[in-house]
Amino acid sequence: MDAVQTPRVALLDGFALELRQAGTVRPLDDLPRGAQRLIAHLGLCGRPGRGAVAGQLWPDVPEDHAQGSLRSALWRVQKVVPGLIEVCGGALGLAAGVRVDVREFTDWARQVMDPVVRVDAVSTPDVALRGELLPGWYDDWVLLERERLRQLRMHALEALADKLAAAGRCGEAVQAAYAAVRTEPLRESAHRAVVRVHLAEGNIAEAVRAYTAFRDLLGAELGVEPTAQMTELIVRAHLPVRRSVVRSPVR
Repeated sequence: MDAVQTPRVALLDGFALELRQAGTVRPLDDLPRGAQRLIAHLGLCGRPGRGAVAGQLWPDVPEDHAQGSLRSALWRVQKVVPGLIEVCGGALGLAAGVRVDVREFTDWARQVMDPVVRVDAVSTPDVALRGELLPGWYDDWVLLERERLRQLRMHALEALADKLAAAGRCGEAVQAAYAAVRTEPLRESAHRAVVRVHLAEGNIAEAVRAYTAFRDLLGAELGVEPTAQMTELIVRAHLPVRRSVVRSPVR
């Protein structure tokens, strides 16, 4: 792999491979699906053994056939981007220096959720707000990783909202909280983050409105009420609205 070229693998919102060199970006759109799946798997799984890779990517064929498909995919990748994949003993991995958006997102999320890391030290990358992992791919290894990343995104956005609100950056905080809500509209902890931000900003009416909207959505979709943990956010902040926002549990 040419040292002056920086390969970047995108897996969020769909697969893409591009080479960046001297400020220019060259997308590589001619990779067959088997080669894409190999690159994506290594981008998500680190440095697995050859047997594990073959078994994951071609689970429904005999082992010798799977190994042959792996050799073919490796050859195709090396032909298009020499050195992108390193073969070390019985293990495979992307070469050092290859950027992967999922790895960048995971590093960002861990920083955000670290209680000792100040919010000023963490910038929000574009990958934090992107869509799901490899939409339209239904391999078991993709589905498991997709759900892991979905959960990680929601926890990170909720933590980011709280950190931004604590730093007085309430406009950014409410955007992070609503990004978590968009990821999972029925997730109560995301809506609690919205309510906390409004309360931190002193917007009682907005907090009550957010609570009421979630309560109505939850009742319509699941026939249940918000938890006492969420209701108490409103009750503690503004006792006079207790009767108007707190209803008896659905029976």
